[in-house]
Amino acid sequence: MSYAQCGDHQIAYRDQGAQTGPAVVFAHAMGLDHSVWDAIIPYLPQTLRIIRYDLRGHGASATPPAPYSMGALVRDAEGLLDNLNIRDCVFVGSSIGGMVAQGLAVKRLDQIRALVIANSVTKMGTKDTWARLIEATKADGIEARHEADLAQTFSRDFRETAAIAPWATLLRTQRLEGFLGCAAAIAGTDFYTTTASLHLPALIIASSHDAVTPADMVRELAELIPSARFHLIRKAGHLPMIEQPAEFASALTSFLGSIGHG
Repeated sequence: MSYAQCGDHQIAYRDQGAQTGPAVVFAHAMGLDHSVWDAIIPYLPQTLRIIRYDLRGHGASATPPAPYSMGALVRDAEGLLDNLNIRDCVFVGSSIGGMVAQGLAVKRLDQIRALVIANSVTKMGTKDTWARLIEATKADGIEARHEADLAQTFSRDFRETAAIAPWATLLRTQRLEGFLGCAAAIAGTDFYTTTASLHLPALIIASSHDAVTPADMVRELAELIPSARFHLIRKAGHLPMIEQPAEFASALTSFLGSIGHG
């Protein structure tokens, strides 16, 4: 891992592939880390520069005290790209990473030429729902959330395979402060108006078995961005890049080719 100084803390990232190639930047879902993208990397064009980073409070990144704001998560991404002198990248965000993508695109169009948003929306849940979840997690701990997290994140078929093991471990060992911080960030976010103002190429990906952001909700996001493409991945839960990596990579590669980013 490498580290970028973003404000008063460090963000961990991996910078792989062709260093002079067009950049694709990946932001993961809450409770996990940059490794969620591992399975799609072999399917992507070797001409790309691939940057994957850990959200604050996750993986090898620093864990500032909770709560976090979505603006702070956007500044982390912005600072990372500035550190790496990246402009005109394609930013790929999953779940909360997709919300970061929306916020960054509105703020820094010089950094982003196109968006790929997977299993995300402009507003996820309500403030009251998140407030109750935050208080329950503070009282009971992360471990008490484990079975619910697995059931919400992965399809039943995937949970019944041995492939679930590393992801179950990652969710079980996630940091409480990171979870609480990012939960607060999601609770305070509604990007409907700002995302509707975006005019850039976008691919919106949904999954047929997503219990967190159902496909119909994700389709509404696609309809909000003019000319955005919508792609449904079947037989996958909230993280199709893990459950169906070949199809996810194929959709991403096709989109990159269509905008001449490859």
